[in-house]
Amino acid sequence: MLLLWVSVVAASALGAPAPGAGEQGRGAAKAPNVVLVVSDSFDGRLTFHPGSQVVKLPFINFMKARGTSFLNAYTNSPICCPSRAAMWSGLFTHLTESWNNFKGLDSNYTTWMDVMERHGYRTQKFGKLDYTSGHHSISNRVEAWTRDVAFLLRQEGRPMVNLIPNRTKVRVMEKDWENTDKAMNWLRKEAINYTEPFVLYLGLNLPHAYPSPSFGENFGSSTFHTSLYWLEKVSHDDIKIPKWSPLSEMHPVDYYSSYTKNCTGRFTEKEIKNIRAFYYAMCAETDAMLGEIILALRQLDLLQKTIVIYSSDHGELAMEHRQFYKMSMYEASAHVPLLMMGPGIKANLQVSNVISLVDIYPTMLDIAGIPLPQNLSGYSLLPLSSETFMNEHEVKNLHPPWILSEFHGCNVNASTYMLRTNHWKYIAYSDGTSVLPQLFDLSSDPDELTNVAVKFPEITYSLDQKLRSIINYPKVSASVHQYNKEQFIKWKQSIGQNYSKVIANLRWHQDWQKEPRKYENAVDQWLKTHANLRAV
Repeated sequence: MLLLWVSVVAASALGAPAPGAGEQGRGAAKAPNVVLVVSDSFDGRLTFHPGSQVVKLPFINFMKARGTSFLNAYTNSPICCPSRAAMWSGLFTHLTESWNNFKGLDSNYTTWMDVMERHGYRTQKFGKLDYTSGHHSISNRVEAWTRDVAFLLRQEGRPMVNLIPNRTKVRVMEKDWENTDKAMNWLRKEAINYTEPFVLYLGLNLPHAYPSPSFGENFGSSTFHTSLYWLEKVSHDDIKIPKWSPLSEMHPVDYYSSYTKNCTGRFTEKEIKNIRAFYYAMCAETDAMLGEIILALRQLDLLQKTIVIYSSDHGELAMEHRQFYKMSMYEASAHVPLLMMGPGIKANLQVSNVISLVDIYPTMLDIAGIPLPQNLSGYSLLPLSSETFMNEHEVKNLHPPWILSEFHGCNVNASTYMLRTNHWKYIAYSDGTSVLPQLFDLSSDPDELTNVAVKFPEITYSLDQKLRSIINYPKVSASVHQYNKEQFIKWKQSIGQNYSKVIANLRWHQDWQKEPRKYENAVDQWLKTHANLRAV
């Protein structure tokens, strides 16, 4: 009955007048409500052609038709906590020093939601937040702190798929569905009665891979898990098998990532296709939860009074570049969805400007009519999505023609910086000299298979100079190195005589326990280098 009801209401919603039709825009007396739905690990390329052909996403398509979709939206750090810290603060990662999944914002940090509440908005949030410090596993922290140690250890389980026995099960990710239900009930029982505007946030864990068994080969969050109901939403003939470079020809940072993610072994084409199919099925389930919120708003006659925004903290490699998970500047990991619809938002508009998640903070305040702080890294997206007509020159000047993304966490053995411009993607590492940079022309090489940094030295130099004008990345990298060693020393001292046992039983336990003395010695050598540098 639930599925029948959803189908009927979805069809009705698709036939309803466009949000804002016949109404005044944001200039009306009452500011619009805002609903922000943020999923995890959603590849933004699935929201437009040709990626959109591989899986049915009816509610994302509904938002595209009724609103504005941003074709080049990026995370500011391709991992959960630092990305969300950027989204909730409006500041680049190096400004908040959100270096890894353990290090985010302080718990009392003033977010855009706090500001909106002070200006009269009713606020509520459900589900995954993950933008403050202190979360995620000990193993995750230690892996990030020790990424400069001279060892190579598998830190994840080999990616795998798991099809649940119940062929028709819809609510596979039960926790996400519970939070979706809570958000819908809040709309029905609380928000509908407010005279003030409201802002609702819903955080979903899907389509993040599921935790795997605690012991054995599949350890970590490496399981792509779904039911046949969602797999049937996937067009298997349209699943693309990614091309891989030989291991010996991989960029050294990519090789480290692939090895620590347990992806350097042999994978059959069937395995790769299944992983990608299951991931797309998990995206379809995510879309359905977004749809539940949209349908609830329509049932309550709130849809035409509410700006709905959908995005994700980062993407999912799903075996592109011989990796799963994120922690990479490749498109599958760094490109995120960003769609907006509601009063004053132009319908069926595709914006090609490069934007990023730091733009959400000023956008939320702009929706509410709140003056923007001067220190933000981001820019409001409202002018780019406004129903008010602007010529091409005006549109180009509404947002800088570049975005910055950076990564300092686990599974990558060098701080990484990405500058994305019109069709160029420049990736610099560490101090800018010890690790070779990468340059991709996304207009001719959308799969990022050919590094042309050496072929185009003038462009490489120009983009590097632009990057350095935005961020002094060698200095930031040095700060992260210092932070990592200091945090590791504090952690080691805190566990005292249990150190050898604890470190041997983290996620890398399968490799560590084969040669524990070797790996402890590598850590000791790294710490001696740290002590010598401090002495100097």
